[in-house]
Amino acid sequence: MRRALGEQRVGHLGTLDPFAKGLLVLVVGRATRLAPFAADWPKAYEGVIRLGVSTDTDDLTGAVVATAPWTGITPAQLADVIASFRGGYAQRPPAYSAVKIAGERAYRRARRGETVAPEPRPVEIRELEIVEAAVPDLQFRATVSAGTYLRSLARDIGAKLGCGGHLAALQRTAVGPFRVADAIAPEAVTPAGLQDAAILVAHLPRCQVDKKERDAVVHGRPVPVDALAGGGSPIAVFSGDELLAVAEQVGELLKPRVVVAADS
Repeated sequence: MRRALGEQRVGHLGTLDPFAKGLLVLVVGRATRLAPFAADWPKAYEGVIRLGVSTDTDDLTGAVVATAPWTGITPAQLADVIASFRGGYAQRPPAYSAVKIAGERAYRRARRGETVAPEPRPVEIRELEIVEAAVPDLQFRATVSAGTYLRSLARDIGAKLGCGGHLAALQRTAVGPFRVADAIAPEAVTPAGLQDAAILVAHLPRCQVDKKERDAVVHGRPVPVDALAGGGSPIAVFSGDELLAVAEQVGELLKPRVVVAADS
């Protein structure tokens, strides 16, 4: 991407596991500064859970650690278990994940043969549907909060069904307002394909400034402002259609915290 775009500053809004495919949202140039404001966007996936086999990575790339029969699972039992995961639950990240344990990535400890058990953390399964139950494979569709591991979800569904399971296939279909159907293939990326960085802060309260105030904002200087809605939330500062910065209101001043517009 750096070569294709002629830009060294390239980031992302969440990687994909090597075996997975689908949408990867990239942020480029000054837009990399806005990535934290999109960090909580939900993500949507389609995939396959394979029952009866548990692996050390919770996906098809790992070594098999246990097998169990799945033939006794009834449609009613499956429906009850799937329903139990909708909403919030405390999810334990996979041992082979980038979660840090005592300052070190969990996967590094796991690769050394250490027993790794990351602390569970709250996640939200906003939507979860079994599209086709051709057991032992469960084709599913899910929308989840940021930070949710679909590998862990597959593992936990298998455990609750009593037979174990792992993630056999995964495609990310959406990240926030972006859809994989609108994505550009990596080899086709050009500067012309870049979208307006303002999309990353479209959910924030918005404030317009005039030309004189624009000059102050792009140099990081505060400008006077009337009371704004938003209750202390970050505020997206615009000059016309141009996103200048994300600011914070302090008293009667609007103080830029993240400047993205270049001085003109």
